[in-house]
Amino acid sequence: MVLILNTAPEDFFDLESLQERYDVEFKTALGRNKKGQVPDSFWETYSAMANTEGGYILLGAEEKESKENGKLIAIHDLPEYKQVIQDIWNSLNNSNKVSVNLLHNKDIQPIEIQGKTCILVHIPQASRKQRPVYIGTNPLNGTYQRHNEGDFKCPPELVKRMLGEQTNDTKDAVILENFGFNDIDKESFRVYRQHFSNRKPDHPFNEYGDLEFLRQIGGWARDRHTEKEGLTLAGLLMFGRFRSILDAVPNYIVDYQEREGTETRWIDRITLDGTWSGCLYDFYRFVMKKLSTDLKVPFKLAGDERVEETPVMEALREALVNTLIHADYSGSCSILVVKRPDLYGFRNPGLMRIPKLEAIRGGVSDCRNRNLQKMFQLIGLGEQAGSGFPKIYRNWKLQQWREPVLEERFESNQTVLILKMISLVPEEAIDVLKDEIGVAFNDLREIEKLALVTAHCEECVNHGRLKQLTKEHSHDITIAFHGLVEKGLLLSEGKGRNTFYYRPGHHPMGNEMFGADEVCSKLNSEHLTGRFEHLTGSSEHLASSSEHLISESIQEDTLRAVAEKVSSKRKMSKEVVEATILQLCNDRYLTLEELAVLLKRSKDSLRNHYINPMLEDGRIEAKYKNVRHHPLQGYRTAQQLNEGA
Repeated sequence: MVLILNTAPEDFFDLESLQERYDVEFKTALGRNKKGQVPDSFWETYSAMANTEGGYILLGAEEKESKENGKLIAIHDLPEYKQVIQDIWNSLNNSNKVSVNLLHNKDIQPIEIQGKTCILVHIPQASRKQRPVYIGTNPLNGTYQRHNEGDFKCPPELVKRMLGEQTNDTKDAVILENFGFNDIDKESFRVYRQHFSNRKPDHPFNEYGDLEFLRQIGGWARDRHTEKEGLTLAGLLMFGRFRSILDAVPNYIVDYQEREGTETRWIDRITLDGTWSGCLYDFYRFVMKKLSTDLKVPFKLAGDERVEETPVMEALREALVNTLIHADYSGSCSILVVKRPDLYGFRNPGLMRIPKLEAIRGGVSDCRNRNLQKMFQLIGLGEQAGSGFPKIYRNWKLQQWREPVLEERFESNQTVLILKMISLVPEEAIDVLKDEIGVAFNDLREIEKLALVTAHCEECVNHGRLKQLTKEHSHDITIAFHGLVEKGLLLSEGKGRNTFYYRPGHHPMGNEMFGADEVCSKLNSEHLTGRFEHLTGSSEHLASSSEHLISESIQEDTLRAVAEKVSSKRKMSKEVVEATILQLCNDRYLTLEELAVLLKRSKDSLRNHYINPMLEDGRIEAKYKNVRHHPLQGYRTAQQLNEGA
């Protein structure tokens, strides 16, 4: 059965794949009279979704556990739905109940599912100036965020960061006390001026002395009210000396790492080691040279001159500049750029100031460091009017590579961009499938071909994974899978949302009987593990009977000794439990059941309070990323991009 959403006729849920997830929450909303009532938890989810990436709340639905079929969706009738909707509007317009009303009339609608009336509420993402969205009158106590499928109260420091972002239109214009022109690295500044002059030889700025030039580009300023003048944060970050930058911005770290593969060891690195200035302009110059090394530049002429720029180089330049100008330099994590044979990764502290989809669509810009942005633009680097991300996505698509992954990590206050150099439809995969299937492959629809190719490359595919790779509707994806199964081109396993598909004779768990550590290795290679990957998942199934939970090969006695500090006490601080989980899962995968036995904690408590949040912020990684409820799902301490950063 298909649930049609009147808010956007082109979108719909397929009930066969409908499930609670990051952006969908079910609430029974029956109330005491069993006819309909707004649950108190509605407002926690409203705050959480508004402060994260938005989502849907379905009132009148419940996710239930079934031993035979896994998790199922139960639909409840809400005969008093009109009163429930009115109560929501009344509370939304009550400033003592919630800080801001984000909804419009089209965002709350009664809908019919299986002959029963439910209520669908669309929660949009709040803007920078609307966040934090909180319950009650105290933002420090009533602000929530969404992590995986749960709503979590924000710590006070995160709320204060949101409040600070409300008023700071640009963070790099502040005049630094006790800093002056002597804190500028003269050689870096000289090279920048030469770069500017070469690009704009007739520009009037070229006639100015160094101090006035610096003032004109935003690196030096005077407060007209106090008459105070001096070096701005932008000027120091762009051209400052290594020690001077750290004096003003203690958490400042820029880091470039080149790696041969998924291992954490680097073969080339640029970071703050005292051998160079450490300023952003030099970091850009050095890193851009590294990123463009080994890129194939096709021979192309513009007039009589060879064009050295390629779409890939243009995308990398935009990505690097975006990382530097949008970073929150008061944040605690480093700016990290990673180059691997299969991808480029960019991470900066600070969340995006506009919704992710709006940034990808383009046309809107809200830069955190506008002076830095202007300094790069003056030498032809970085786009205006929010066109950077569209250009990155367009240029990557021109290569027929997988769509870039742009991700906000709300709990750790980071933004991550992953550019994978992996073909959406690899030619070698097409050749293999044509050899095995024959001419029938050519008669398949594009969505069916994509499903088969993904199953071949990743050893298995499910509804959610295919939805990431195509713009097709959810219902069409379901039909494609059913058709491929009927034709015998795919086999299915699992039920409901746990269903996954694989090619006959290529079961993704087949290697388990040989004790292999990396089942679905091709599947895993398509994903960037570590903190650059958005991982969710939990294991709802027992891997084995309770007396055989921990295999001898992982040294049960050693693990129990590590876990004892937690298992021996009923209460323990969250920090200690998390540290113990990281130690237990170091260099090995442990199932949720195994961790529950070792730590003497319930599976639900571990999943909701530790595993899911640690997956979300990238400290641990799941073994089976595309098969979320894999019966052998395990978790390991992340050992990828962010280790040591």
